[in-house]
Amino acid sequence: MFKGLRKPMDLMVIVVTLLSYGCPIQGIVHAFDLDERTVADWRDRAGIHCQKVHQQIIEQGQLDLMHVQTDEIRVKGCQMIAWMGLAMMVSTRLWIAGMVQSSRDRSLADRLMIQVRRCAASLLPLLVLTDGWSAYPGSICRAFREKVKRTAGVGRACLQVWPQLHIGTVIKRTKKKRVIEITRRMAHGLQSQAERLLQRSGGGTVLNTAFIERLNGTFRERLASLTRKSRHAARRLRALETGMYLIGCTYNFCFAHHELSKPAHRGSPCTPAMAAGLTDHVWSVCELLGYRIPPSPWIEPKRRRRPGRQTEPIKTVRNRPRVRLRKGVLCSTTV
Repeated sequence: MFKGLRKPMDLMVIVVTLLSYGCPIQGIVHAFDLDERTVADWRDRAGIHCQKVHQQIIEQGQLDLMHVQTDEIRVKGCQMIAWMGLAMMVSTRLWIAGMVQSSRDRSLADRLMIQVRRCAASLLPLLVLTDGWSAYPGSICRAFREKVKRTAGVGRACLQVWPQLHIGTVIKRTKKKRVIEITRRMAHGLQSQAERLLQRSGGGTVLNTAFIERLNGTFRERLASLTRKSRHAARRLRALETGMYLIGCTYNFCFAHHELSKPAHRGSPCTPAMAAGLTDHVWSVCELLGYRIPPSPWIEPKRRRRPGRQTEPIKTVRNRPRVRLRKGVLCSTTV
């Protein structure tokens, strides 16, 4: 992130830390006498860098997710409505996926579940709990499939859903802003296996979405544009996405989780990334922003050469008579 910037590194780390705790850009501008565009550029730079860190460390297909919860946040922007889909690993409280889109349709659920799939180790028992949105079960089944060759010999392999995939839905009915009824049901898989995964992951005794709703509250608290009834409305989807990755990466690597740090879990300051085995210490914000991303593997470019000389097509002789129109008179000619 610091490449090509002229301001002191300590100042940039302080500004990014304030942004990750939900401080509005206007407050940082008045506190440090910076230009508003400079602070917004630092936020976008930090978000893009955090996105690369997330892809490099978390999206490697090595996590035993076991229990995942997903939900969406409705974002009220300036002359627009956006949707932010989030997913978390319940056993370690790790934020694993996030998508920002202007519409709440099937493509949002598909993209979110594909990102979750990139984090998961293949063919392990998995429970996914969602709200009552009807797009989730189909998107989850499409994301967690593997190619299976059912017949020997030449033939095409078919896609088959993981045998130990379980999908549960939790539908809440409210009246006057109070929950009066909760409907829990299985959309795919077995109830007994789902309860066993709940106990193993420490996610409660019944199907619930409490953990992802608590994470939604954390994002709303730390991302100024998500705060309800505020004047810091989002104007661009890209700014929402970079802010989401900044909050998510600092939540995973830099800030000790209160529940994970209790004696019942670890007994010392512990982040979700430490609980997932991705790191062995609490990162500082400077360490996160200075993390070096390995370059992508080199691909040999295609050889460019001069195009070959095109040969002239061979003209074939026709002996069949052809009728032409000459000065209004039909006559037959041979070519």
